[in-house]
Amino acid sequence: MSWSIKLFRVKGIEIRVHLTFVLILIWAASRWGVTMKGGTRGALYGVLVILLLFVCVTIHELAHSLTAMRFGVKVRNITLLPIGGISQMEEMPKKPSEELRMSLAGPLSNFIIAAVLLLLSIPFHFQAEVSAARMSRVLGSVSWEGLLAYLITANIMLGVFNLLPAFPMDGGRVLRSLLAMRMDHAKATSVAAAAGQGLAWVMGLIGVLNGAWTLVIIAVFIYLGAGQEGRMVEVKNVLGELRVRQAMTTKFQSVTPDEPLSRAVDLILHGFQTVFPVLEEGRLAGVLTEADLVSALKHQGLEVAVKMAMRTDVPTVDPDSSLFDAQQLISEKRLGALPVGQGGRIIGLLTPHDVSEAYLFLSLKPDLLAKTQ
Repeated sequence: MSWSIKLFRVKGIEIRVHLTFVLILIWAASRWGVTMKGGTRGALYGVLVILLLFVCVTIHELAHSLTAMRFGVKVRNITLLPIGGISQMEEMPKKPSEELRMSLAGPLSNFIIAAVLLLLSIPFHFQAEVSAARMSRVLGSVSWEGLLAYLITANIMLGVFNLLPAFPMDGGRVLRSLLAMRMDHAKATSVAAAAGQGLAWVMGLIGVLNGAWTLVIIAVFIYLGAGQEGRMVEVKNVLGELRVRQAMTTKFQSVTPDEPLSRAVDLILHGFQTVFPVLEEGRLAGVLTEADLVSALKHQGLEVAVKMAMRTDVPTVDPDSSLFDAQQLISEKRLGALPVGQGGRIIGLLTPHDVSEAYLFLSLKPDLLAKTQ
């Protein structure tokens, strides 16, 4: 994820923090230091509260990721954002029982943390009640007791909230995995997504009637997340059986590393192609995108060699790879086109437009797949 920096690695999983995370630290320092009139001590306390809370969030995401890795799923990284953490996985576990265990691992980790903190709170002779009133009192208490109570309550709330049966929460995946034990994965996803959107409507209505606008925002988040999950699985079902060779463009223009950028400009002006493989003796040396071309023209001019502006870290895809996997790679790398290679040579280009066309026609008429083999 762009605008994020690496913190450390755990079991090969890169833990990153998004630069916008600073905003929630500023908010915490302001809330406890200024609004709660805690001064410098309150500001430092607020920062400590948020840092410890996000340690819990990191443990939650690691619980998901490490469980997924046991089932052979590759986890790219975990990114901490002001709204929580996001685990970047290449795919979900294939078996419903594996997805169930992975989904439950996160909330379970929060309940375990809360239980451990409750044991640690025994010397302070207090009990942390799970209620909005208690949370309000804790937020205004700058003390070790208040810190423990806050973290206990927050972890219980995180665990319970994530078990709501709605995407993108863990509960949505729990529901899907349970349904997938009795029906196919696509149908289970459709039912779980519909349940999540129904829950979002109820939450949103309650929020509007009671003026609880935070609940309304959460409802919108759930509604959009459930819809996105449903669409993702629908796209995978449509494109999953299709190979890259069935959608790629085989008639494409290329440039060489030593040609001037003016050559690429001429090709763009006289055609529809905007991304060019850079070939050296028939082999891929890099890719020149329209965005890189424009940037180079602004700072260097038309006669600069293509090799000064091209990207060299662009992956290639095999023509027999899944079209859905290739589409995910294009999205992840933010490419305008993905070179298709075979035997060390580039035989085609796959663009987002190619993928969109394949999805459009196959979603309208699935039997077209057999005709494109």
